[in-house]
Amino acid sequence: MMRNMASMMKKVQDMQGRIEVMQRDLVGMEFTATVGGGAVSATVTGNGKLVKLKLNLETLDPSDTEMLEDMICLATNNAHQQAAEEKAR
Repeated sequence: MMRNMASMMKKVQDMQGRIEVMQRDLVGMEFTATVGGGAVSATVTGNGKLVKLKLNLETLDPSDTEMLEDMICLATNNAHQQAAEEKAR
């Protein structure tokens, strides 16, 4: 009984170690989403930090700021979703 318990504890510790490594790896990963046919691209890290935002001025209408704001939000949210999906795997 005690040997079985010690074995289970060892497995739990090993699993915790693997989870910690995966979480560290995820933080170092970047996830990019592009919307509007390449008009807006957002890149976030695995822990959700926005690290890059690209705007293709050739495809954007400078007078339509509301559309630009929506595309920035959508690209950022899509990149966050990619990170969340990777984390759930």
